[in-house]
Amino acid sequence: MSDELETQCGVLTTAQALQHVGEKRLRAKVRNRLWQQPYRGVVVTHNGPLTPEQATWAHLLACPPGSVLGGLSALEQDGLTGFPPDATYAVIPDHARRPERDGLVVHSSVYLDERDVHPLRTPPRTRTPRSIVDAASWSEAPRRARAIVLASAQQGLVRTRELRDALTRRGTCRHRALIVESYLDAAGGIQSLPERDFDAIRGRLRLPEPTRQRRVRRKDGKYYLDVAWDEYELAIEIHGIPHMRVLQWDADLLRANEIVIGGPKLLIFSSYAVRHECEVVADQLRRLFANAGWHA
Repeated sequence: MSDELETQCGVLTTAQALQHVGEKRLRAKVRNRLWQQPYRGVVVTHNGPLTPEQATWAHLLACPPGSVLGGLSALEQDGLTGFPPDATYAVIPDHARRPERDGLVVHSSVYLDERDVHPLRTPPRTRTPRSIVDAASWSEAPRRARAIVLASAQQGLVRTRELRDALTRRGTCRHRALIVESYLDAAGGIQSLPERDFDAIRGRLRLPEPTRQRRVRRKDGKYYLDVAWDEYELAIEIHGIPHMRVLQWDADLLRANEIVIGGPKLLIFSSYAVRHECEVVADQLRRLFANAGWHA
């Protein structure tokens, strides 16, 4: 039992406990409150509060056989930072009994073979690409779904090809088009599309034709403005990927400050805002140009 105790952080199924200590000793330990049973079929080999790791194991072992951690719970185990799960997310076999436990969120799936579930890692969990697709599709907010995909790519957890394969097996899911868009952005495959989408907004507002990729020289180097209007001293930057790496984000802020200090007023939009919140972008553009003296 020592291997299971160590691997499962002292959390066992009742069947495991019976195999190693027998029914009589198990009943005595639980009755005397030396061990505890947080859920039916689950035993913890102490009587104190559960650690986060033990709570995760208890939730997972309370699920039907063949269940695995999924989504953000699996990604946390695989090293994703910045998205701590607010519950234990588990994927159970399709048509299996769905347990109802506080702090446990259950999804069912017919895709739980070795292509989507790692055969060796503990706790048992979906492979990283599948976990990313699930976490993004389970998110209600599109922005958060996009952020999960981009962060996973930026932190080196997945490659574009692996995400594509996982999404192909996943079938119909929420945010599918946005997941595709996001992993292509992460791979750099559609860097020009945000600017094309921005130009559609500009054209709808009948704003003047801008200068694109104008070079700006500052004391600490050369910068290129995505879109600029020298006559109005205005400029726009479109960031294809939200900057989750602190050093890159900090450098971009300093770069933006240098541009504003020495030249035009600058607005910065994410590619997500340009594509999916175009009315907000259009409103800010309209007000920026109005303040600069432009009239349609």
